[in-house]
Amino acid sequence: MLKTFRGVQKFMITLEAEIQHEQLFEGSLAALENAQFAFSWASGLAATQAVIQLLEPGSHVLVSEDGYGGTGRLFRQLFSRYQIHFEFLDFRDTQEIVERITAKTKLIWLESPTNPLLRIADIAAISKKAKSLGAITAVDNTFASPIFQQPLSLGADIVMHSTTKYIGGHSDLIGGALMLNNSELAEKLRFIQFAAGSINSPFEAFLILRSIKTLAIRMKKHQQNALAVASALQSMPQFQEVLYPGLSSHPQHSLAKKQMSGFSGIISARLNGDLNYVMSFLTKLKIFTLAESLGGVESLVNHPQTMTHASVSEDLRLKLGITSNLIRLSVGIEDSSDLISDVQQALLFD
Repeated sequence: MLKTFRGVQKFMITLEAEIQHEQLFEGSLAALENAQFAFSWASGLAATQAVIQLLEPGSHVLVSEDGYGGTGRLFRQLFSRYQIHFEFLDFRDTQEIVERITAKTKLIWLESPTNPLLRIADIAAISKKAKSLGAITAVDNTFASPIFQQPLSLGADIVMHSTTKYIGGHSDLIGGALMLNNSELAEKLRFIQFAAGSINSPFEAFLILRSIKTLAIRMKKHQQNALAVASALQSMPQFQEVLYPGLSSHPQHSLAKKQMSGFSGIISARLNGDLNYVMSFLTKLKIFTLAESLGGVESLVNHPQTMTHASVSEDLRLKLGITSNLIRLSVGIEDSSDLISDVQQALLFD
């Protein structure tokens, strides 16, 4: 009997320690966005799914048309089955977005900057209109990170992160997070998290907590390197367009400066050549590794048409400008001169 009691006591102590660890983990996530509440998830898509589960059938949702391909797939091919109407729009046109928000609109889902075209949405203006009509504004803040943009302070209701990316930062975990200040929404999300069970494992929580300690210094280096690489690409005739919010040439540079304190480490660019030319360039890179992910300390290169946005229809890809000559660079924390040299040597082929 005593042995059984001690076993139960040990279990309860272990359970209490795990609960305290979970509170510490989610408390750290909340602190990143100056939020009162945070919830961790097994992936960014699991976190996104939880937000949609706040809605009732018949809800109208406005979505960034050029966002992450997995988000579009989730909305178009899964949740549209449940009588939720998703309307995909160009969020650069703030006036059009504001005009499309009606009493039937229950959620605004936006990315800023977007993946992979790095378009900027006016978070404050859109959130203000949405709030006046009772709609929730949720912002995928993965690209900017909490270091360079805090949507809650701009009026958004929920912030989503794929912690797989910059918050994790080392390409060794998968996770997602939701941060918010609304207690009513928090209670609903807490129930969804409990009922659905799509949460981080304890080890992944440990890894994310480790990574949070270096997030600020990593992001400063990512941005420093990205600005240097983007500026160098602009001077190379092999590139017809370089997209980076930190460049004055970016069409929404002023808005980016207004709502962001920094511009992160993602660059998209168009090469002057066809698909074969692009593939030759990608295979010649030595420091940039070809991969779908982003936000790690190592530099990665992605070909959206055949990788992250392969699930998007060809017609929509062409409409958005996700063409065969578009590449996306996730600039790491290596020496920027080495990264520029890597691009230069990869361009030297017949």
